[in-house]
Amino acid sequence: MSERILIIEDDERLANLIQVYLIRQGYMVDWHNSGAGAEEKIQQINPDLVILDVMLPEKSGFDICRDIRSWFTNYILIMTASEDNIDEIVGLELGADDYLAKPIEPRLLLARIRALLRRKQIETDKESYKELITSFNNNTLVFDNLVIDGENRRVLLDGEDIDLTTAEFDLLWLLANNAGKILSRDDIFSQVRGIDFDGSDRSIDARISRLRRKLLDDPDNSSRIKTVRGKGYLFMREGENH
Repeated sequence: MSERILIIEDDERLANLIQVYLIRQGYMVDWHNSGAGAEEKIQQINPDLVILDVMLPEKSGFDICRDIRSWFTNYILIMTASEDNIDEIVGLELGADDYLAKPIEPRLLLARIRALLRRKQIETDKESYKELITSFNNNTLVFDNLVIDGENRRVLLDGEDIDLTTAEFDLLWLLANNAGKILSRDDIFSQVRGIDFDGSDRSIDARISRLRRKLLDDPDNSSRIKTVRGKGYLFMREGENH
């Protein structure tokens, strides 16, 4: 569904130009031409973003911004014809998320809108991720964007399932359960395979390499599974949340 934008602007020509331009960019756009009734309009349609002019009849954009900020949780972009940057300061202090001076350059306005709405999507994704994490059982390890569910043998990276073989999962689970501790090839081989490492089998190295590739972990600058020369492998503890 397209994001919805409400323009509160008494200059009909300017409002119409902005509305047509943004509709062509794929947004749903409404227009209100006065400070009077603006708050009711915002409550009625609950837009993703309000483009709010400062100089409005009946009630100023500053007053509207101040009055709605306690309950309106989406974005407010202030517009003003004033060249005095005090308007920008006042608008931001009253709770506006961004500010543009007139005359409005359409491409700059579009860039500001996209930046604000992208921030909203990021925040939404974070909330969805938090809900996902709470749905897991106690046998789950979380390291920033990496989730390892031991009970269901499931691994997620940035919320996306990662397809691991049984052997790869066993190795990852062992490393993650020992985060911050160096495990030698001997340790890994005996615990994952149940037998001692004979010093010549390189299957552990190959399995580590496949794990890194699937976890998007650069072997030359690893942030997840580090090679400790002459000692073994270390699963990084940084970012651990669980």
